[in-house]
Amino acid sequence: MNTKEYIESGVLELYVAGQLSEEENLKVAEYASLYPDIQKEIEAIEASVLALSKTVAPKITLDFTKVYEKIKNSSKVIPLKEHKTNWTAYMGWAASILLVIGGAYLFNQNKELESQIKIVEEQRINLEEQINQANTSLVKSEELLTTIRDKNITVVALGGQEVSPTSYAKVYWNKSEEKVYIDAQGLPEPPDGMVYQVWSLKLNPLTPTSVGLLEDFISDDNRIFNLTNANASEAFGITLEPAGGSKSPNLEQLYTLGVVSSS
Repeated sequence: MNTKEYIESGVLELYVAGQLSEEENLKVAEYASLYPDIQKEIEAIEASVLALSKTVAPKITLDFTKVYEKIKNSSKVIPLKEHKTNWTAYMGWAASILLVIGGAYLFNQNKELESQIKIVEEQRINLEEQINQANTSLVKSEELLTTIRDKNITVVALGGQEVSPTSYAKVYWNKSEEKVYIDAQGLPEPPDGMVYQVWSLKLNPLTPTSVGLLEDFISDDNRIFNLTNANASEAFGITLEPAGGSKSPNLEQLYTLGVVSSS
């Protein structure tokens, strides 16, 4: 067999491109097993196609091994018709491969672009949340400063009691607006299932009235709480109560207490 003429016929290019019939593929596989030059040429064609695919789309790879092994292991041998060089077919399979490679490359690029857009969108949402939080914090800070600087404000210092001597808090009471700001930075974090409750107290006789709960205590870094107080308060106290609060204070869990100055 003249392997040179066979190689130059263009059959091997069609074989690599998958353009031959099953019978013709089997015959080429047989010749490849008998003639090293033919096998070497097939490998060279495959390498060229692989190199081309990597140049156009580095992430796309082509593998002819499984197809070749399947054909090579077949025992069926059928004569192959003679082929002359068919440049139209050769260009056809080359264009097909380029089309597939190009489509896959564009698909990967599109997926990568979608991923980048998603990341940017998430970053934008996070930034908006941070801005909103900062604006909310700024409003609270300005509101607190306005309250503290009001000439009619009453400041009540609450000292630690027997259950927690080191605890402390401060009440800023605006009587005209019926608002109180509780600075609870000096209170320890409450246990799970418990909450701090603020009480307005009349001293004679002792009459407690709930002002409100210091909810979300752990997540509030500033530990400053805005509550409403329309009571004629003579003192303020803070107790530790079950979640949801209590109708009357548990004096055994009285953390801080302070009397309103008469001046």
